[in-house]
Amino acid sequence: MVSEKWASAFLLLQLCCAGCGLCGKALVWPSDMSHWLNIKNILDELADRGHEVTVMSPSYTILIDHRKPSALNFEVFHVPFDRKNTEDKSDELLNLILNVLPSLPFWQSAIKLNDFFIGLTGNFKLLCESVVYNKTLMKKLLEANYDIMIIDPVTPCGELVAELLAVPFVITLRVSVGGNMERCCGKLPAPPSYVPVPMVGLTDRMTFLERVKNTMLLVFFNFWMQDYDFHFWKQFYSEALGRPTTICEILGKAEIWLIRTYWDFEFPRPYLPNFEFVGGLHCKPAKPLPEEMEEFVQSSGEDGVVVFSLGSLVQNLTEEKSDLIASALAQIPQKVLWRYKGKKPATLGANTRLYDWIPQNDLLGHPKTKAFITHGGMNGVYEAIYHGVPMVGIPMFGDQPDNIAHMKAKGAAVEISFNTMTHADLLRALRTVINDPSYKENAMRLSKIHHDQPVKPLDRAIFWIEYVMRHKGAKHLRPAIHDLTWVQYHSLDVIGFLMACVAISIFLVTKCCLFTCQKLGKTRIKTKRE
Repeated sequence: MVSEKWASAFLLLQLCCAGCGLCGKALVWPSDMSHWLNIKNILDELADRGHEVTVMSPSYTILIDHRKPSALNFEVFHVPFDRKNTEDKSDELLNLILNVLPSLPFWQSAIKLNDFFIGLTGNFKLLCESVVYNKTLMKKLLEANYDIMIIDPVTPCGELVAELLAVPFVITLRVSVGGNMERCCGKLPAPPSYVPVPMVGLTDRMTFLERVKNTMLLVFFNFWMQDYDFHFWKQFYSEALGRPTTICEILGKAEIWLIRTYWDFEFPRPYLPNFEFVGGLHCKPAKPLPEEMEEFVQSSGEDGVVVFSLGSLVQNLTEEKSDLIASALAQIPQKVLWRYKGKKPATLGANTRLYDWIPQNDLLGHPKTKAFITHGGMNGVYEAIYHGVPMVGIPMFGDQPDNIAHMKAKGAAVEISFNTMTHADLLRALRTVINDPSYKENAMRLSKIHHDQPVKPLDRAIFWIEYVMRHKGAKHLRPAIHDLTWVQYHSLDVIGFLMACVAISIFLVTKCCLFTCQKLGKTRIKTKRE
């Protein structure tokens, strides 16, 4: 009986491995907060398919819960910065988002945000040193013989660990600041004439002045933004590897870039064979709501409900701002479910309920949901696309203005400024997306595009990860541009050579003509004399 049980277990394991092509070992370098929520869907699916998934996690995290029982393995390492330091940085970021950035022009806002992240470099350095200079840990990782690494480059060092372990790696990313990582490190083509620089709110249909702005921003991000940060990591990576290198060189070795968008969101643009767009991989059909919440939603009748969330980072607002928002919500006929942990606003209407947490995807998938008020986080935007819900965007920082700009350009959202919005602005925006049928129609059109794919985004992401494991890399998809200099890529050497040839030809022809003319002149003079 025992042997039969073992035989059955072995057969089941074999079937599992056959189903996914092979049962591999994946090491994961994640980022926290919403990035973790997104990548976790990939990791859970890999584990369900029989792969052994190990997540690198510092001892203190916010959303990465390594203490909770899970199908995932966690390699927890100690980082010598305290919890208070991390919480202080979170408070500083929150203050930037709510009070500083919204009142600044884009240029100053980008500089402020860049300075903040440069300020985190010391923390990231400690995080990195806690792994790459931990000989016991690195030996353990090396002996584990991982088949692949999955990294989120927003938190530096994952690519360095992959290089030290000589393991092929896959990048999962929404977008980097100014698109620097994808464009400069991944060599993704980005003609400034119709590919807008990320995070600046431009579309692919630009006027002449917008194209001027886009080109200037491209230069700004390439040659000024992140210069200190890139230089710092260049030195750190070179010391760790014992040879000269750059962070871009290491990131450029990624086998596949899994970009967390799709053509329902993106503007059409050129891309490379090792770039795969998998936007909405976390989206799922809606599940039933908790009983009390369902009763509240059903009580809305034909007017329906509005879902309101500013994400997990912004959990409370100033009293003035919360009162302004609550008074506007009180004037719509819809019931409102507002995720908010702050003090109850004095102007809160009977139609509005506050929740510490809401099942956002399930609410957006509910047939009575009429609109979604959102800060423009990518996870929420894609859940709205998936379920065909029009949006009122109140973006604050990072990729949020860009996300809402995309939805606005596609006719599925109205944007208002968090810093300058009035009671009337919010009320007008809500009435527009709820009462103007074009917003719902456009949201449903994007939803149909999203669902009309030959392979689901999650399955596509898993396929490419397993593809890299099966083939021990995907170098055949990596373009030759990685081996070219900037001069060679833009053919400046060829242009210079051809121009030199033309110049030499013109010079020789001119010389020949002048010589011939002189000869003819001398001959005529001689003839006249005779």
